[in-house]
Amino acid sequence: MPNDLKSLRVKTVIISDVHLGTFDCKIHEINHFLKHTRCEKLILNGDIIDSWVLKKGGHWPKSHTRFVRIVLKKLEKRDTEVIYLRGNHDDVLAKILPLEFENLRIVEDYIHDTVRGRYLVLHGDVFDTITKNFVFLAYIGDWGYRTLMRLNRLYNHWRAWRGKEYYSLSKAVKARVKSAVSHVSNFEDHIVALARRRGCIGVMCGHIHTAADKMLGEIHYLNSGDWVESLTAVVEHFDGRFELIDFANFTKLYPFESEDAETAETLEPVPNPAHVA
Repeated sequence: MPNDLKSLRVKTVIISDVHLGTFDCKIHEINHFLKHTRCEKLILNGDIIDSWVLKKGGHWPKSHTRFVRIVLKKLEKRDTEVIYLRGNHDDVLAKILPLEFENLRIVEDYIHDTVRGRYLVLHGDVFDTITKNFVFLAYIGDWGYRTLMRLNRLYNHWRAWRGKEYYSLSKAVKARVKSAVSHVSNFEDHIVALARRRGCIGVMCGHIHTAADKMLGEIHYLNSGDWVESLTAVVEHFDGRFELIDFANFTKLYPFESEDAETAETLEPVPNPAHVA
């Protein structure tokens, strides 16, 4: 990972599944990562804002607004091209797609041209049968996941009190439940098949909160993970090389400073969606 003391300079940054509006979003970490990266193109690959949670009230502190401001600053002052892809949790965007003005594009999917060839970029929920065809089951699954994450917070408070390191219950469950492992495998198979049909040499997605950088046959498969648990992103270097970046390793070069002022912030009121034009 090249480093210039202040920021990581790359051609493209790809992130997904930030889930702004939720308690489990690692907002200080993603803000730190974006603050210390410079890129020509920023790809926000779905579920950046969690409209499912916000419809019920949600959680929107000033640090979530700061994320939006950081992106807008990149767009305005850094001359960064921003590509925002619709996810299933920000599916309200489907009503306005495609939308383009200046350096911002909001789209369903996107072809990213590289020195090696074309990469298909999409969130990936189109291959999730439950999310696509059984919305009520998707909401139940989301409720179960958020319940698990609440338990995870309590469990890790106890671990911290005991002087133990963070442990992800969700990752442990996904690694051990056969159906979850099978789901990831099927997801990758469908994604790769679509990339072949679209004449692409690679594919970038999110959705399943499982970061990846690997070859599936002749197709280069990249998954940017999430900013709830894995805290990962994909970057494209100027020589055309892709790299999966883990936040823990990122902070070794760009130390993570605690944002005390934001930790004690007052919650901002979340507008009622019914009152939004």
